[in-house]
Amino acid sequence: MSAADARIADNPLHASWYADKASQCQLTVLENVQIARDTYRVRLDCPAMATEILPGQFLMIRLPDRDNPLLARPFALYDTVLDDRGRPTAIDVVYLVIGKMTSRLALCQPGDRLDVWGPLGNGFSREPTQHLIMVAGGIGQTPFLALGRQFLGNRSYGPQQEKVQTAPTVTLCYGVRSKELLAGAEDFRDCGIDLRISSDDGTVGHHGLVTELLEQALTEKRGTEGAPASARIACCGPEPMMKAVAAIAGRHNVPCEVSLETPMACGIGICFSCVVKATQPDGDWDYKRTCVDGPVFDAERIVW
Repeated sequence: MSAADARIADNPLHASWYADKASQCQLTVLENVQIARDTYRVRLDCPAMATEILPGQFLMIRLPDRDNPLLARPFALYDTVLDDRGRPTAIDVVYLVIGKMTSRLALCQPGDRLDVWGPLGNGFSREPTQHLIMVAGGIGQTPFLALGRQFLGNRSYGPQQEKVQTAPTVTLCYGVRSKELLAGAEDFRDCGIDLRISSDDGTVGHHGLVTELLEQALTEKRGTEGAPASARIACCGPEPMMKAVAAIAGRHNVPCEVSLETPMACGIGICFSCVVKATQPDGDWDYKRTCVDGPVFDAERIVW
């Protein structure tokens, strides 16, 4: 094995690392609770997956013994659950009821079983920064509890990862249509994340666009002698919002990663139903599979 191949084999964020390392099993539902209008948090008993999964990765979940809906759906890691000895034993995912699969998932009770495979996806970069700014729209806040906790250094994720603070300040700019859809606000505040909320109808937080909160966060953080503090952006939500965030990041010359919500069927790169256009090193573009080349991409690579 070459040195380059060895580095790839040891890098859990590389696309070749995780698809073959995912496991498939039936998991028991421990909890399935409503946390906002049409929004639920389901907790799955899965110590093996909980030990492996990283912020930004996802699970494919399917209702067993049913052919309607036939296909699984992807659900991002919200957080892992620790036992009284600090060991990961379960995974939480948060979902919005928007179709047949999630409508039926919302009816699941503790003790029910779900077909699950994962962890999948490449996860977010852990490159240190002075200020991590996470931008979410709709249900796009779901990957950011674990990511924020990881950067603040109060939780570790994945195998053999120590608690290391990689950002002294973590902000979540979270846009919703209405106050009734605000999900998990206290979870973010309780772990030390600076939560800033906007709403389309003005019922909670800033009355306006979440990108306006981003602009404010980028301009108010100053380093020594008035120089801008280093910042990174992580974004997830509707595509028009992510496109706007990528443009703002470009204007401010701030690195930006986007976690795409592209529909997918298999989650392991077989079906090619989740492809997106991404630029290549030579400046041309090619199709990339969101499930194995993402879901996290450098925003500059996406052909919006």
